[in-house]
This record gives sequence, structure tokens and C-alpha cells, in this order.
Amino acid sequence: MLIISKDLYMKLLTTFLTSVICTLIYGQELANWRGPDRNGIYNETGLLRVWPESGPDLLWHFDGLGEGHTSAAVTSKGVFISGMIEGIGYVFALDNNGKLVWKTPYGQEWARNYDGSRSTPHVVNDKLYLMSGYGKLICLSTENGKTIWSVDLVKDYGARNIDYGITENLITDGNILYCTPGASDASLLALDRNTGKLIWKSKGNGETSAYCSPIMIKINNRKILVTMMERSICGFDASTGSLLWKFSHENTYSVHPNSPVFYADHIFCFSELGNGGVMLKLGKDGGSVSEVWNSRLIDCITSGAVIFNNRIYGTGDSNRKLFCLDFKTGKELFSLKGFAPANIISAEGLLYLYSESGKVLLVEPKESEFKILGSFPVPFGTSQHMAHLVIKNKRLYVRHGNSLMAYSIDAE
Repeated sequence: MLIISKDLYMKLLTTFLTSVICTLIYGQELANWRGPDRNGIYNETGLLRVWPESGPDLLWHFDGLGEGHTSAAVTSKGVFISGMIEGIGYVFALDNNGKLVWKTPYGQEWARNYDGSRSTPHVVNDKLYLMSGYGKLICLSTENGKTIWSVDLVKDYGARNIDYGITENLITDGNILYCTPGASDASLLALDRNTGKLIWKSKGNGETSAYCSPIMIKINNRKILVTMMERSICGFDASTGSLLWKFSHENTYSVHPNSPVFYADHIFCFSELGNGGVMLKLGKDGGSVSEVWNSRLIDCITSGAVIFNNRIYGTGDSNRKLFCLDFKTGKELFSLKGFAPANIISAEGLLYLYSESGKVLLVEPKESEFKILGSFPVPFGTSQHMAHLVIKNKRLYVRHGNSLMAYSIDAE
């Protein structure tokens, strides 16, 4: 029989409870671009599988965000989103009933074309991170919106502004925050996310940034940041910033806003006005890539794609359809006209589309066809329908310009 002292028992109990609490709380306090793994797939269950004729129930809407194309970042503490009012960017914090808790200005925001905020807040525990269209990087407290630190990427690191404003949805790993200012000697930066201090900078291949939000890949104990720069798909060692590989991928205006999608040791990258999509296979150690196939079918501008069950789902801009492609070959399996271009996410094997025409759809991808399970027109908001959908706690969040709407998609 093992006997331990009271002091040791209390110490072990405290350690255990702290671990449990951190797991429960901190796990809920992460809000990431396009879902937990940045691949457009949300791990929610118990959702409606058919919508009423008028669409799911609208729980609330908040009007007054100003101009912007960013999505909601939702945690157990509330809902965070960015917008621009009279040229100034703001972060808004709402409670889960859509009431404003605080509103913090962060400086000049982009108003030269496709006006408005570009960066969806990235939340880790009690800190929120965001980048402006002019390259200002900020860290705010989620409790009260106070600025913890800020960095001017243009002044401090030589970030080069681009035609449609610097655009990136930030990514963190542990206490490191990564961003791609696209400077001639600082293609990629790693910063301490608690202080904003530089950990390392990487020259990369010297190309400018291209509106792309990186993803993190883990393969054989190596972490790799993958993003699209001005003319190339690039893979960086996340621990050192060294450029592991690059793959040429160009289009007319160096516009590559779609995040790469990682699936089964492969990377799917795609953009409009050029080559469309390409499937790359990672080498065993992640230190190289090789082309598997390419296709011009999925060539959306900002809509994203999802991959599951060895199939790729996305929309085309040149070919305005919703496509299902074979993951291994890139061949079209089936398609649907009438709703593309549209941004796309997934949960429980169903597709959620937000069309640039202003309609939200629930779609089931069957063996050889798409089946529409419900749709509704977005009732509030202004300007373009470009913000990506978000699912959290059985709610669907839809942003249209100055309005954010929350719908219940709870099957119960």
C-alpha cells in the first residue's frame, strides 16, 4: 500500500486540478481562422441536417461594424470582430447575446479599394491579435480591449504594402506568433506573442506577401509554415524560419488569398487569374515538395476549399460552379451551377456555402451529386458578401459588411 504525506497529496491534487482547468478553459479560448485546424472544417456535432424553408432561426444581429470583410472570432468569453468606421479600424467585443461589451480603435484602416478591415481577430486565452491593412500588428486584452503591445511592420521591419492592403489572418503556436510582412529581408517573422519582441526573421525568397494566411503542418516531429507569397508557394521551418522549399505559382496580379489546405501529407493551393489549383506532395521529412496534379476548375479568389473523404470541395470563378474533385487525380466528379463563387466550410460532413450573391446554403455532398438541404438570403448588411462563415457552439455566424448575424443550427 502506497502512503503519501498530506502536503504531497495536496500538491498532486492542485497540479491535477490546474491541468484539468487549463484544458477546459484554454481549449475553449482559442479562435482560429477557418476553424481549429485552419482547414475550414469545424468539429461540431448535433447540428441541423435540414433547414426550415426560411432558414435557421436568427438569434440576433449587430449592426454598426462599419466596413470590413473579416469573420467573427468566437470563444467562451464572447464574439470578437473587426471593422472600419470613417477610415479608422476597430475591434468589437460582443457578448454571446450580441450586445456590445467594448470597442477599441487600432488606427488607420484600408479605404482605397474593397474598403474595410481585412484581418479576422486571432484569440488565444486572454489575448487577441490582429493586423491592419497598413501593417500595424496589435495585441489586445480580450477582457477590456486595452492594448498590450503593437508593432508597425512597415516602419520596424520594412513590410511592403500591396495593391489591396496588407492582409493576413494571424497564426500562433505556443508562445510564438508568426506573420509574413513580405519585406526584402524579412519575408516571415516569429514574435513572442506576449511581448511582440522579435524571436527570428527570415529573408525567405524575398518576395512580397500576397494576402495569404499561413497554415502550420506537423510532419515527422517537424513544424512547417506554408503560405503563398507573390510568385511562389513556400514552406518554412517554423523553429528557425529557414526556407525549406518553394514552388512556382503565379497569377496576373499576385493575388493569393486562399489559405493552403493540408490533407494526408499533401498540400492543395489555388488562386484565381492564373494556374487555378495545384496538388503538392510533401517529402518524408517535409523538406521538399513535388507536383501531383494541377487543375483550373477551383480558382476562386477568396473563397477557400475543404477536403474530406478523399474529395475536394470548392468553387470556381472562371467556371462558376461548386465542384467535387477527386483528391488523388484532380478530376471533376460532379458539380453544381448557380451559387458560385461562394466561401465554403464544413461540419458533420455537410457543406455550408456563403455565395457572393448573398445567399447561405446547406449542401450535402452525396456519392455523385450535391443535394441542397436549405438556404436563405442574408437579410442585413452592406457591400460585398466575402466574409467567411463561422460555426461555434451550434451557431452559424454570418458577416455582411457592417452587420454580424448569429443563427441557431442546433438540432435539439
